[in-house]
Amino acid sequence: MFNYILKRILYLLVIMFIISILTFSLSRLVPGDPAEVILRSSGVEPTQEAVESMRENLGLNQPVVWQYIDWLGGILQWDFGRSFTTGRPVIQEIWYRFPATLELALAGVVVMFCLSFPAGIISAVFKNTYLDHLGRFLALVGASFPSYWLGLLLIYFFGVQNSLLPVMGRGTGRHLILPAFTLGLGMAAVYARLLRANLLEVLNQDYIRTARAKGLSEKAVVLKHALKNALLPVITAFGVNFGYLLGGTVIIETIFNWPGLGKFVVEAIFNRDYPVLQAYVLFMALVFVTINTLVDIIYGVLDPRIASERRN
Repeated sequence: MFNYILKRILYLLVIMFIISILTFSLSRLVPGDPAEVILRSSGVEPTQEAVESMRENLGLNQPVVWQYIDWLGGILQWDFGRSFTTGRPVIQEIWYRFPATLELALAGVVVMFCLSFPAGIISAVFKNTYLDHLGRFLALVGASFPSYWLGLLLIYFFGVQNSLLPVMGRGTGRHLILPAFTLGLGMAAVYARLLRANLLEVLNQDYIRTARAKGLSEKAVVLKHALKNALLPVITAFGVNFGYLLGGTVIIETIFNWPGLGKFVVEAIFNRDYPVLQAYVLFMALVFVTINTLVDIIYGVLDPRIASERRN
């Protein structure tokens, strides 16, 4: 297991280095000049002299290769530069907004678990009954709803028409309900169908029939024996998608004016804020790879055979 973890760390470093090159290169392909954008946003006429002076202040007048080397050297010292628009260190901006994004993502996961697990288990246990058909229909509808459309519907019904819940900003737990449900519903539909398929496959295994032959109750068979093995593919998929989830809250944060990383990055794109965009991609890549490594370790805990193969 130690050798496996060490190998994954080396892979992580290589992947992060490649991502740093791609991120830096692609950010330079964004149309527009950051110096001109900053001057216009400050109410200054972007004359040639003013643009050149601003580019020099931002370090954009150096060759691209040297810009990358300086940027990478700063990252190794945990210095991601300063935001072009706010003037504050990028790492501070990220840490200031990341808790809001993490809060929204975790709330979406809670909604997903609360909806998908009962739906998936009930559909599998009561296969081809009206409960199964209803669960599959609702899962299909939930997976077909675009998140932005669902968010706008929730805002209109719960905010505009009935004033039941706040629809903008972050504050109390009531502010979290609508964006969390918008984020979690689509995932719940996907994972309910995945759990149902895996559970049906496991319930047909020989050891499940043996457990039933021993006189165990159906509840014990499903929850203690079948569910554990059925969850392995679900956990793998969740580990991959949670990284996407953290980076995919952009639309939800924009619709509900949630002050997280997604909304901040959208503003950075319009402002051509290179340091913010580069740091955001690297940060989310690191989170994504770390989560996948943790999922692999959990996978080995749930299935001892996998851990044994890695030790060998």
